[in-house]
Amino acid sequence: MRAAVINFPGSNCVLDMYYALKDFRLDAEIVDANQENLDGFSAIFLPGGFSYGDYLRTGAIARFAPAMKGVAKAAKDGRLVVGICNGFQILTEAGLLPGALRENAKPGFICDEITLNIANPDSIFSSAYDKLQITLPIAHGAGNYYADAQTLASLKAHQQIIFTYEDNPNGSLDDIAGIVNQAGNVFGMMPHPERAVDPLLGNTDGRAFFQSILQRKDLLTHAD
Repeated sequence: MRAAVINFPGSNCVLDMYYALKDFRLDAEIVDANQENLDGFSAIFLPGGFSYGDYLRTGAIARFAPAMKGVAKAAKDGRLVVGICNGFQILTEAGLLPGALRENAKPGFICDEITLNIANPDSIFSSAYDKLQITLPIAHGAGNYYADAQTLASLKAHQQIIFTYEDNPNGSLDDIAGIVNQAGNVFGMMPHPERAVDPLLGNTDGRAFFQSILQRKDLLTHAD
């Protein structure tokens, strides 16, 4: 599996994601946001951070980076696309995931470890978990997920809500922390599984997230 980690100007979690993928012996590569052609990668990861300084709105400028043309093509082709924190915001801005991420209900940056419920244990991104509650770090000022009533109903009907907050830290609609598109190959979440991989950090609840992805051998070879 070749995995691309897109490096937008201002992203500060690129190495976190890169080394998490390397920990699972994946062929990971940091790719500049100006590179449009991503056809050689079977999975693409959009990391957290403050792409383009979060000017205008989180993810609003990154959505127009050349690499996003390659990301959109990968999503259409059925390849895996994963956005974490700012990456999730970018995917919603690009229209690759429904809804939007707004400023936290209580304004301010939240940096903490929180409890998540696994709302759909059968997805590409959650199937390796052997429990329905996990703990992951969060670090964001705009993690308040919002969607209109029709979109929310569709998310529920198609089992697209993968993770929810146990004690909602940011005001997200229906406690939503992570969702997929209807096809199931594009995923975004605000918490950071890549920061809960190494036992030295005292939390390994992120490992099963990556193990879930690795179980899908059919998708991991889906690249030109």
